[in-house]
Amino acid sequence: MVQRPKSDENASRDLAAVRQVRLVERLGGAGHAKVEDLAQLLGVTPQTIRGDLRQLDEQGAVSRVRGGAMLRSRLDNIGYHSRQAMAADAKGRIGKAAADLVPDGVSLFINIGTTVEAVATFLAQRQRLMVVTNNLNVAEILADARGIEVIVAGGRLRAEDRAVVGPLTVDFLGAFKVDYAVIGASALDADGNLLDFDIDEIKVSQSIVAHARHVVLVADSSKLSRHAPVRFATMNDVDTFVTDRITDPRLAQSCAEMGVRVIATDPA
Repeated sequence: MVQRPKSDENASRDLAAVRQVRLVERLGGAGHAKVEDLAQLLGVTPQTIRGDLRQLDEQGAVSRVRGGAMLRSRLDNIGYHSRQAMAADAKGRIGKAAADLVPDGVSLFINIGTTVEAVATFLAQRQRLMVVTNNLNVAEILADARGIEVIVAGGRLRAEDRAVVGPLTVDFLGAFKVDYAVIGASALDADGNLLDFDIDEIKVSQSIVAHARHVVLVADSSKLSRHAPVRFATMNDVDTFVTDRITDPRLAQSCAEMGVRVIATDPA
């Protein structure tokens, strides 16, 4: 059996990731699509689309139906490990760009989500930072960083993604006033609303936004094709938005109207 070089395998995974983000975006707009239409849209074979849809179904992003696929329920979030795998390369670029915005010698909040965890990875070599977080994954990433003081919020542990949430967490975070907040969102809409699923998590995010001097939102473009039922903030609460690209001109207009600085790592 001939093994493909690792570079070819990485390139293949990158192309698949790009296709899958576009598939989720397409299904987000249409709700349902046929395999043949998706294949024509992306210029690949129906067999390739079926493989992509199978992976997205395993990740919890879509449901395969006869002849096509549709988005999963809009009332439930995708599982943590599935979210971690989606748009991983884009999240890495976003994480670096967002980390570059944070100077040494400041305090910051980092909340829940796989994209903010990418930011934490790039902060690990920094100096004289105080990081307050309700995300145990972030705390673990930064635990051995000698130049960073890590403060972990108390509250109820949500085991699935190691998030700390609830009224105790809100009260704990309210004691701080930090320089920066790095936040994620489960979904965005074209009007500039930041959306999420869990009421306890939303109240924590609102406390974080309210107690930071500069709010940095990190979210990849697939979040615009997703839906969540509860708004916790708007772009008016955000100072800087770091993304791979903005695919909807209405969101770009919302950011401009609300005075949000946009940093796109992959604008093309």
